[in-house]
Amino acid sequence: MTKTVTSLRSARWFAPDDLRSSGHRARMMQMGYDEKDWGRKPIIAILNTWSDLNSCHAHFKQRVEDVKRGVLQGGGFPVELPAQSLSETYLKPTSMLYRNLLAMEAEELLRAHPVDGVVLMGGCDKTTPGLVMGALSAGLPMIFLPAGPMLRGNYKGEMLGSGSDAWKYWDERRAGTISEEQWTGVEEGIARSYGHCMTFGTASTMTAIAESLGLTLPGASSIPAADANHIRMSTRCGRRIVAMVLEDLTPDRIVTAKAVDNAVAVAMATGCSTNAVVHLIAMARRAGVPLTLDDLDRAGRSIPVIANIRPSGKKYLMEDFYYAGGLRALMAEMKSMLHLDAMTVSGVPLGETLEGAEIYNGDVIRPLSDPIYHEGSLAVLKGNLAPDGCVIKPAACDERLLVHQGPALVFDSYPAMKAAVEDENLDVTPDHVLVLRNAGPKGAPGMPEWGMLPMPRKLLKQGYRDMLRLSDARMSGTSYGACILHVAPESHIGGPLALLRTGDIIRVDVPNRSIDMLIDEATLVARRAAWVAPADKYERGYGWMFSKHILQANEGCDFDFLQRDFGAAAGEPAIY
Repeated sequence: MTKTVTSLRSARWFAPDDLRSSGHRARMMQMGYDEKDWGRKPIIAILNTWSDLNSCHAHFKQRVEDVKRGVLQGGGFPVELPAQSLSETYLKPTSMLYRNLLAMEAEELLRAHPVDGVVLMGGCDKTTPGLVMGALSAGLPMIFLPAGPMLRGNYKGEMLGSGSDAWKYWDERRAGTISEEQWTGVEEGIARSYGHCMTFGTASTMTAIAESLGLTLPGASSIPAADANHIRMSTRCGRRIVAMVLEDLTPDRIVTAKAVDNAVAVAMATGCSTNAVVHLIAMARRAGVPLTLDDLDRAGRSIPVIANIRPSGKKYLMEDFYYAGGLRALMAEMKSMLHLDAMTVSGVPLGETLEGAEIYNGDVIRPLSDPIYHEGSLAVLKGNLAPDGCVIKPAACDERLLVHQGPALVFDSYPAMKAAVEDENLDVTPDHVLVLRNAGPKGAPGMPEWGMLPMPRKLLKQGYRDMLRLSDARMSGTSYGACILHVAPESHIGGPLALLRTGDIIRVDVPNRSIDMLIDEATLVARRAAWVAPADKYERGYGWMFSKHILQANEGCDFDFLQRDFGAAAGEPAIY
């Protein structure tokens, strides 16, 4: 279907010969425009998540101008609409608390304004899913522009990866093996340019998922933020969205069950962040695709990790991935696992966008026959400790801990845990399972990235660098180690984790996907009877709404009133 300029959504605001439309035209003229600027052409929203407190998006002030240039070249009229930035570094208690708020804002900005299509500008962890969720619900033609990863870090000739090396060198400092001066050198060298984390953490995971869903132009998710190709890609996005509006290429034609299958497969092959579980489920369900933890686990059992990028890989970073051919090359390598007929924002099926893709470094992007890990990035465990499931990243932890049994060391708050692990007299052994609870969606609130519990200083000084750790929290996608996350139901609402006590034996078997506390049923019944539900943290405002309506991790942590009914068709956006 091709739209004419007279059938544009924005024409409802500007075209009629009535008083209200006259007011719309007059106010555009007030800003110095005339009818040749906006009349009879698509009006394109650019949702810009720039902020002075988001280093990942520091270049968006300029990139929005590059997008506008493309919109004008394509024959459209660009309008910038600022949206929440959701800086991963500075938002407390966690940016995850506000992902759904960004999704709501994006949806309402598009519904309420006279726009025909949208370019979404994001990249920092929660901005990608937040923007995409909102735009999916709004239903207008959309294209996603990834912020791009920053350049490789460097300290005294050693390549540094954001997040991953921060955790690594902080443990070494706590162990007393590096000096304060060396630590300062790491701080100065670990983030050398604007752009999001250059490890394959949550930001790179989510932009790769956006591309594999068909929501970006080919190769967009791999380009480093500081590369001139990123400027050109920004302009191409502006040109392409104008054409998408005229083609009436809406997201319901792109984000289908096949596209979601592709995104799951690519996530596993790239060694994705554990956060992909929560975000991908939420995004899929906004599109009416009932993705579950079991679907992700099935993919994790059959799809190998072929992106040799840290933290799942041992050496390379996103800049190397780009030079090796980027996501197009990786998807071309795994064509046999993808639905090549899935539609993309390019207006052609995925298979056509992969034509000509090449791998330039076979150690960075491995062949399927020689992966860096034989199974996918994630595994879902279930048992009496996590009836609705929890998640572990086997490729990023010590193999000896994949089957483990040991006593729990339980903490009810992050401050208590943080203080305890610094105590060199803490009663802890390498066989213990560190447990943090009350850190889930409602309990924290917002499910912060507390799941990579710090190694006890006592064990660090004994030479240990990994142990089994368990929580209802998330962890940074740049993290690593034997961390079991997203325990559902969470402890705050009475999940079994709330009944665990220090000294209880926990048994984990990742190959068999099980996690249990070895406690008899009668004891659990008695503990359940004695359990008292904690009070919610908020009494007003957005936090109160969040606490009342947030779903659990296995359901994507969306609000219960925002998920689409599965199988329901998307309606045309309302005009308020």
